[in-house]
Order: sequence, then C-alpha cells, then structure tokens
Amino acid sequence: MGIAEVALHTMPGAFAAHSPPYNLPHGADSRRRKRNTNSVLNARALQGLLNIPRVRSVRLQCQRIDDLARVTEENGTWVKDVMNNASQVLGDASVPDQAVGGNGSLNGNTTKPPPQRRKTSSVEDEAWELLQESMVYYCGSPVGTIAANDPNDSDPMNYDQVFIRDFIPSGIAFLLKGEYEIVRNFILHTLQLQSWEKTMDCHSPGQGLMPASFKVRTIPLDGDEDATEEVLDPDFGEAAIGRVAPVDSGLWWIILLRAYGKCSGDLSVQERIDVQTGMKMILKLCLADGFDMFPTLLVTDGSCMIDRRMGIHGHPLEIQALFYSALLCAREMLTPEDGSADLIRALNNRLIALSFHIREYYWLDMQKLNEIYRYKTEEYSYDAVNKFNIYPDQIPPWLVEWIPPKGGYFIGNLQPAHMDFRFFSLGNLWSIVSSLATTQQSHAILDLIESKWSDLVAEMPLKICYPALENQEWKIITGSDPKNTPWSYHNGGSWPTLLWQLTVACIKMNRPELAAKAIEVAERRIATDKWPEYYDTKRARFIGKQARLYQTWSIAGFLVAKLLNEKPDAARILWNDEDAEILNAFSTNRKRGKKVLKKTYIV
Repeated sequence: MGIAEVALHTMPGAFAAHSPPYNLPHGADSRRRKRNTNSVLNARALQGLLNIPRVRSVRLQCQRIDDLARVTEENGTWVKDVMNNASQVLGDASVPDQAVGGNGSLNGNTTKPPPQRRKTSSVEDEAWELLQESMVYYCGSPVGTIAANDPNDSDPMNYDQVFIRDFIPSGIAFLLKGEYEIVRNFILHTLQLQSWEKTMDCHSPGQGLMPASFKVRTIPLDGDEDATEEVLDPDFGEAAIGRVAPVDSGLWWIILLRAYGKCSGDLSVQERIDVQTGMKMILKLCLADGFDMFPTLLVTDGSCMIDRRMGIHGHPLEIQALFYSALLCAREMLTPEDGSADLIRALNNRLIALSFHIREYYWLDMQKLNEIYRYKTEEYSYDAVNKFNIYPDQIPPWLVEWIPPKGGYFIGNLQPAHMDFRFFSLGNLWSIVSSLATTQQSHAILDLIESKWSDLVAEMPLKICYPALENQEWKIITGSDPKNTPWSYHNGGSWPTLLWQLTVACIKMNRPELAAKAIEVAERRIATDKWPEYYDTKRARFIGKQARLYQTWSIAGFLVAKLLNEKPDAARILWNDEDAEILNAFSTNRKRGKKVLKKTYIV
C-alpha cells in the first residue's frame, strides 16, 4: 500500500470550504475564480477509489498534507504527529470559499478573459509579476506554477500543468524571496502522488516514480449536481508524447527538498516519516540491481529535459549528474535508522563508483581527444586502455577544430563502442554544481564556455546542446522530428532557463563575472520577446518557431540568476561540496590502466 493510500485510510477526515478568504500572495487576485462553497469529500467515492487496485489517472481530493504523516507499515502501526511544530503546519484555516487556478482553463473548462499585462519599472519587476500570475492553487493553497501562461494561447496542450522539473527554478526563486509556503506545499503534494499504482497497457513501473506533471481539476461530486470538488490529476508519462516516464522528476524533487531545508531552516519537512519514506522509494528505484555493468543509470530516450527522441538513450550525462547530486542530498537528509543502513551503504558505494566512472571515462579535452585518436581496438584484457572499444574514426570532424587548447567537458553519453561527443549544457553545469566534476574539470568546463561563447551563448544563453544534428544524421537519430530540426528546440536550440544553472556553477567556482555577462545578454531582449521557451538558429537570433511565450521557467530562471548574482552566498543551498569519502577512496595516482582502490567497494 502506497504512502498516499495509507494516509487516506488513516486521515481523520476532510475539511470543508467555509472559512474566510485566504490571504493570497501578491498577483494572485488576477487569478481568482469562484468555486462552489458546498464542496465536501464524498466518502463513498473515496472508498471506491481506494478499492481500485490499479488506477490510470490518480485523483486526490482536498485534504491536509500534514495528514500524510500518519503512516502504517506491514511491520506494525506507528503514528508520528508532525503538527507539534507550528512551522510544519500550512495553517489551521479551512479551505477558502474560492479556488484559484494558474490560468483560466486549469480547473475544469471555465474560461476567463486574458489578464492585462501592466507596465513595470524593470525587467525583474515584470518577471516577478508574471511568476506570481502563473501560480496554481489547490484547495486555496499555492502548490506550483504552470509551465506557460500566454494569455493569447488558445490551445495550451499540457503547458497548463505543473511540471516537476519546470517548477524547480520557480521554487528556488520563491525560496530566495522568502516565500516558503508554495515550495513546501509542492514537495508534500507531489509526494502524495508518488506512491499510487499506475499502469500503461497492463504494465506498472517500479514504486517510487514521481509524476512528470499534475493538473488541478474541478469535478462534480457524485450524487450532487451542484457540488464540485478539486482533485490533483497527475501524469506519469502515460499521457505524454512518446509515453516516456520522467526519470529526472524524483531526482529534482530530492534536490529541491534539500534546498528548502537549507534556505528556510525548516528541517521538519525532510524529517517527516512520509517524506523519508518517499525519498527511500526514489533511491531504491534508482539503486535497484539490473543487467548493467556500469554505475551510471540506464534510461530510455526522452526521459529528462530533452523529452523527445534525440539519441540520448543509454547513460546520458544529464541524468548521471542529477543522480549524483540527488544521492548526496539524500544522504545528507536521511535519518539514521536500522532499516536505512543497507540503503546508505549502497548509496555510498554507488557515489564512489559513479564519481570515478564519469570523471575518468566521460571527460574530454585536447589531451584525451588525442589519446582516443591513437586508440588500439579489439583489446581483450583487464588492463585494456580502450575499455569500451571506441573506434577512432568515430571522432567527428567538427570536434577536431572546435575543442580549445584550454578547457574541456564531459561528453554526452558513453556506451560500448559509442561516445556521444556533443556538449550538453545542463549535464556539464550540474556536474560542477554537484561536484561530480573535480575542481580542475569544473574550471575547464567554464573555460570552454568562455572560449566558445559565440557558439554556446551568442545572442541568448544557453545552447541546450552543441552542435545540432543535421542532414542524414538528423533523419536517422531523431526520426526526422519536425520540432527538433537543426538549431531548434532540443537540437541545438537556446534555452533561457539554463541561465540559472550557469549562474550557480559560476558562483561555486568563484567566477561570477561570467554569469553576469550572460545575464546581461539575456536581459537585453528576453522581456521584449515575451519570455520565450527557447530560441532558434546558431546564434539564437529568432524566437523558437514553436516556442511558447511567457514560459514560466524562462521567467524563473532569469529571476534566480539575478538574485544569486546579487547574493552569491545564497547559491550554497544548491551546490554540493566535494565528498571527503570519495576523495579518500582513490589513490592520487591517475595513471591509465587498472585502478587500485584503497578499499574494496561492492556496487
């Protein structure tokens, strides 16, 4: 039985919507929408829902998220009351008589006139106003921000939903501004959705999977035509284009949970029983044994920010960097228990192996490229230099001329007889933030970005990957995807939201001037262009041909970059310091060939 299901069995009851109006944050008034004040939880409908062994669409009725602290396990029944600490309570007030959605069509089918954009004194002021307008409310409390909030978009598709990965920069912006409630609500409500059993074509993924997104809907209550109820309706990938489960959602959730505790000082959330259990479920899903010989996570194409076919299946760098960061964050937050000893041991073993694997085999600079160029192939030996049997002819012509004499980066993917030499921005930047990269490698990555500024930043930061797939290569790898044409969208498009990851990485390495330069480039035109999702062409001169306007994580990414540039010390809530155990696990001898550990680790 999952966490949310257990909690619904043990919860003392729902609370009705009859209290005075809730004090909504600034900007939320433009998003008010009336709901029926006679909403009550239909016990019969809830009982029927819980009796369904497998549900395709999860729907959670209005309830206090603090009720989820009451958890029942197979070993026995134990209850922890987390409401003793006032900082852990969302508020004893009942649900207000009005529910607010992130946009007019978010709850049910009700529509409203598009909001009027007011003129503000600066780009930053406008960004804050737009971010507040994108907030989504569930039972009167803020729970996230929608992906895009263009008032002139008549067909938002799933951009009117709250995406886990998209909310991360929004959540960080709210944390840095001191608005902790929305982040706390987001963490706990998405946790509610985690444990429900979900199926697609009679198959269920492993427990611990976090949804890609969720939507707040208003539905009629059974037996009463005039009464309605708000529900959370998640998507675990079964409705997504390509039907791909989001591997990165759970990893980002752990990273945000740690940032919330560090920024707010409220550690009671991460210490809650349900939160600890949810975190362990994510870790167990990621650390599960499989057929793979490598410590990296094996995923399918489209399971992260690049959520369409782009040839990243296997062991993409972005997933490995987030995985490493999430493991470090989780180890910091896990409470010591007898049942956690094996999990923490497996976590430590994986951290050491993953760190060595990425630093040793994914790294590429001029020296390593020349080494690959001289590789011998078909080596059968424990001491083989070319361990993955990489053929030198795989080195693309563009790379020989492009890689600078000073600088380097982690390649995008590594598999037997295959290296993806493309530069992927998010994976490299988060390798710096998480200390997956060594100090020397971190500086080399920033050196490369600075050296190749005209290619990676140009007129709008930052290229999601470089270079683009073109011609026959584009046809074969993307399947002739009309959205991922060369230098567009995921195929070499420029994404303003990556500005905040660049800023954190630069601050961590004490190079804030590089981030300030990128912020200045973005500020010149991003507001005038109406905050696009992405830009097209080699130099990011055009707004993306299918880019959504007023994209929330473009707005939030800019705000986080500005805030951190003004207060660099605040970036510490996001980065991980170099792990002492990993530093001590390997000898300083970095000779090629067989590596000897000071201690044997079983992975």
